[in-house]
Amino acid sequence: MTDIEVSYTHPARAPDPGKALIVGIGNPDRGDDGVAWHVLRALAQQLERRLVEWDGEDLDPDEPSPHLICMLQLTPEVAELLGEYERVCFVDAHTGAYAEDLRFEPLEADFQASPFTHHLTPQACLVLAETMVGHAPRAVVCSLRGYEFGFSHALSAATAGLAERAVERIMAWL
Repeated sequence: MTDIEVSYTHPARAPDPGKALIVGIGNPDRGDDGVAWHVLRALAQQLERRLVEWDGEDLDPDEPSPHLICMLQLTPEVAELLGEYERVCFVDAHTGAYAEDLRFEPLEADFQASPFTHHLTPQACLVLAETMVGHAPRAVVCSLRGYEFGFSHALSAATAGLAERAVERIMAWL
């Protein structure tokens, strides 16, 4: 019997120059966990763009950049979408894991194991994009401190103030 070496390389696909994606992650039914939805709604209004609750379908290529999508959590399917963009900003809540209430920083593609089998990090999505489509976009994360995670559509006062600052920071990034 002969050993057969199988390798797969996807031809690299260059994204459109300047094409940007903003990905909001969180549960809008759980108070501050849904801060990304609030931030993206404000961005959609300011930029006169459509906010899409992403379900894995292709986005309208005729819509101007940036594209705005929200999802409950990152999934491997989003990696292929990321490969179509030059830049991406992930927006999410944190529970005090960072010293800053509003953290905005560049991300590098990096596989990160999670203690939760359903949890995929933005860095791991970038690795998947590079592997699947031959391109990972330049990426940043905008992480906002959440305080209240009960069943509510409203943000706490502290997180609502951070959401306003996050919109300003993301607009400057664009």
